Amino acid sequence: MTSTFDIAVVGATGTVGETLVQVLEERKFPVGTLHLLASMESAGSSVAFRGKNVRVREVESFDFHQAKLVFFAAGPAVTSRFASKATAAGCSVVDLSGALPADQAPPLVPEANAGRLAGLPTPAQVTSPSSCATALAVLLAPLRDTLQISHLNVTACLAVSAQGREAVSELARQTAELLNVRPLEPQVFDRQIAFNLLAQVGKPDPAGHGALERRLVSELREVLGMPLLKISVTCLQAPVFFGDSLSVSLHTQNDVDLAQVQALLNGAPGIECVDGDDYPTAVGDAVGQDVVYVGRIRGGIDDPRQLNLWATLDNVRKGAALNAVQLAELLIKDLV
Repeated sequence: MTSTFDIAVVGATGTVGETLVQVLEERKFPVGTLHLLASMESAGSSVAFRGKNVRVREVESFDFHQAKLVFFAAGPAVTSRFASKATAAGCSVVDLSGALPADQAPPLVPEANAGRLAGLPTPAQVTSPSSCATALAVLLAPLRDTLQISHLNVTACLAVSAQGREAVSELARQTAELLNVRPLEPQVFDRQIAFNLLAQVGKPDPAGHGALERRLVSELREVLGMPLLKISVTCLQAPVFFGDSLSVSLHTQNDVDLAQVQALLNGAPGIECVDGDDYPTAVGDAVGQDVVYVGRIRGGIDDPRQLNLWATLDNVRKGAALNAVQLAELLIKDLV
């Protein structure tokens, strides 16, 4: 019986890739040999793992036969180019980019649809959804049957770290420029992000929707098993380094019982409720943590079939790296 697995992480020098390696170590994932891969520009650097510095190699020249499981934590173009090569070499794939179609690599959140793994071909391809879709799936999974949700409205305030290290550096630089009364020169973002909110994330399509907004809708319907769920979503770029925050409004077919909702959320895995007049924040609560924090649980002002709440999570850790590793933990049960 195999006790360890050789693992490859593509995009190992990015914010998600480095956190993914950290989570693998923290959760004592049975890693045999760890292959860290990145672009030619990042090759040669190193990432700490189990007390050693593991050298990052170029993905272009990597032989995927050396691994049994591959995490793709780079952009969609990288996944599209190399995922098929990994699968052909016998590797199971956990993709975090959303590049693979749902019928090929279903989006999975262990707290919501772990059963979807049953029956997948081996080697398997699965998708770890976007941070917001993961958070909403964790949040709605314990409520979906009881509340009979008919419509979901979401305003997502996203941290700049979702755009990579350059975006984090851009926010820090702009903040310093403004505080030191120096001219501000946007580079990563098309305008000032420091002390500001941007009404869209990325370039919208002709209908006015961003790619991340469409991805969130598609992945959430798939994970919840609710293909007809009506979802309205707006993604905002917030001047926050780490931690996504969501304002969520549910419209249900029955009157909402707040005590029941509170009980369901308190008993659900992956959720931490903040009760009373308090509420969670990304910086004060979520960053570095492994749960989705929920607060401001309340009904509608004049609609008994409405439920409103506030949620926040570490977008890089809980929303990306941890979910991907949890999926890998489920996958390796079929590889033993």
